[in-house]
Parts: sequence; C-alpha cells; structure tokens
Amino acid sequence: MAVVFPLSSCPPRIAPSGEFMLLSTVLLGATLIMTPPAMLGPKNDVLYMKNGDKLTCGIKSMDAGAIYVVLDYVDGTISVEWSRLARLESPNLFLVQLDDGAVYTGNISIHPVEGSDSVLVEITEPGGHRVTFDKSRIAAFSSTSASFWGRLNGNISSGISYAKGNQTTTYNISSNVNYPRPRWSAGLGFNSNFSNSSGATASTRNQFNLTAGHLMRWNNWFYTGFASGLQSTEQQITLQTNLGGGIGKYVKKTSNVRMSVVGGLVWQETNYGAGVSTASTEDMLGVMLLGTVNYVKFKKTTLTLTVNAIPSLSDPGRFYFNTNASYFLKLFGQINWNLSFYGNWDTQPPSGTSGNDYGINSGLSFTFGNQ
Repeated sequence: MAVVFPLSSCPPRIAPSGEFMLLSTVLLGATLIMTPPAMLGPKNDVLYMKNGDKLTCGIKSMDAGAIYVVLDYVDGTISVEWSRLARLESPNLFLVQLDDGAVYTGNISIHPVEGSDSVLVEITEPGGHRVTFDKSRIAAFSSTSASFWGRLNGNISSGISYAKGNQTTTYNISSNVNYPRPRWSAGLGFNSNFSNSSGATASTRNQFNLTAGHLMRWNNWFYTGFASGLQSTEQQITLQTNLGGGIGKYVKKTSNVRMSVVGGLVWQETNYGAGVSTASTEDMLGVMLLGTVNYVKFKKTTLTLTVNAIPSLSDPGRFYFNTNASYFLKLFGQINWNLSFYGNWDTQPPSGTSGNDYGINSGLSFTFGNQ
C-alpha cells in the first residue's frame, strides 16, 4: 500500500542548534549501523538475456522497466532492462504484483514459449500451487524473505546548510521504513526540520507517520488506517494529532506509475502554544480526500506526490490541506540525491497564528532493502 500518513507522537523539545544537530546525527548514524548490511539472500538468481548473456546475481526488485540486481564482483546495484530478459530462474521467494492488483508470493521462473513471441511467468506458491501468466502482466516484483528484517525497505535522508552572513543554520533529517506483505503492508516515517538565525527564535517542524493498509476482495481496492503527529513552531502548534481511516483504490498500476485515491473520515486534535489568544485546544471531525502518485523512470529517478484535503464537518467552511513531494535521483550504489517539499494549510487558523507552513529540503539519502 503506497499510502503514507503522518504517527501520533509527542514532539521533541526545541533544543539549541548544536545539541539538536548532534542528536540528529547520532540518530542517523545509529540507524545506519542497525540497518542489516545485506537484506538479500544468496546471489543465486540467474538471468538469461536475449543476446545470450547470463548473469548470476541477487535480484532486489523489478520496477520502471528494469530489474535491479546485485553482483558479487560489482559495488552497488545495477539495472537490467526488463524487455531484454529472455529467461529467469530463481529458488528464492518474491512478492509479485500484477496489473490488475493481484499479489502473489512464491518462487518465480520466466521462460519463452517456443514458436511464439510470448514469455510466460510461473509462480510456485509456498503451498505448491502454481500460477502462470504472460510476462507483460507484471507491474512489479521484489525479493522477500521468511525473516522480519529481510522484508524491510526504506530510506534515510539528511541535509544541512550554513550561511555566515546572518549565521543561519538549517538542518533536516527524515526516514521511512516499509514492511510489505502479500496482501497488507505497514509504514513508519519521521521528518524533522530545524532552522536558526542569529537574533531570531529557532524554528522547528517535527512529524511522525504511521500507516497500515490491506487489499480487499477486489484486488485494486484496499482499506487503510493511520495516525499522525505534527509539531510546528511557525503555526504555533504544540501537537496536532490525527486518527482515521478509509477506503482506497489504485486507479493506475504499471511498472512505471502508481496512482491511488482514498476517501474516509479523520479526527483531529490540535494543541496550540501559550501565545494563542483563542482556545488552546481544538477538536475536529472531517472528511479525508487523499491522492498519491508515484513515478519511477529507468536508471532510478523517482517522484512521489501526496495531496491530502480535509473539509471539516464539525466546523463547516474550514479546510485543512497538506502535501508532500519528493524527488530522488540515483547517484551510485545505495546513495541518492533528494529534493523534497512539504506544506500544510488551514483556511481558518486561530487569531494571531499563521495559516500555513511550508519548505523545501535537499540532501543525500541512503536506501536499504529493495529500494
């Protein structure tokens, strides 16, 4: 389920710039150290290309018209064009998604049909049941594992800038971890932004996110639940908590593009700082309208856009709107350059507070698992 929402959590206190940056750096380093160095099993997958080449490798995933593999004698991940693959043999487990939303887990083999241009895919599920279909129906697949750690995918990003003229320091750190299973998935994320200038009050924005989704009987439909927590100095929000859920549908699912929409209900509680003249706490019941687009291009360029509109039912005429966009460009190995945008708006904020908060971040990211 490629639907990511923000987890309820108490925001960290606003720390001095040096302490905050040190804490974030330690957190990033600890996460990197704890990340298993090799999520894949043995490199015993075999690819046979149409030009006669043979690759013995470890398959990570197939997406955007390419298979991403690791080799014993190559540092990092390489991409192989999906259209040039003639055969595939592997004893390992894979999570396979079809263009109609169906999902299978099992061993996979790909082979051409003699006397025709067709290429068939055969999946042998753990129970021994076999499913066969044309290669063109595969939207994506990725290696999976019988172990918990072997199923995790995600990324860790960080960026920093400093200007001597006005002694401005900005720092951001974020992380997303996903746990996919055949018919359900869960995701956890964290994003923190810190900005401090000489003679001005430090500004922070912290957000946790947690989501879970499950495919319904109709393969392209799913239901999802989420919780979120946001702290924003700009909007004088001490803690904004969201709890809700809804029904969603994948309107497009190919090897390059995933598009989904979700509709549901959300409950929101917002606690404002002491400087707000009106009520310090506001409760709201609203309708959630969410859209997500994920685009992946061969050579590993990734664009993800999430837009969420919440018309209030308990306060008619008031709208909440937030969006997140991220762009990843593969540099080498598991290192990417990323550019991201975040923003949230309130059409009727309390008197004396800002109705919006937005920003742009850039930095480097490290991916793990099948990312």
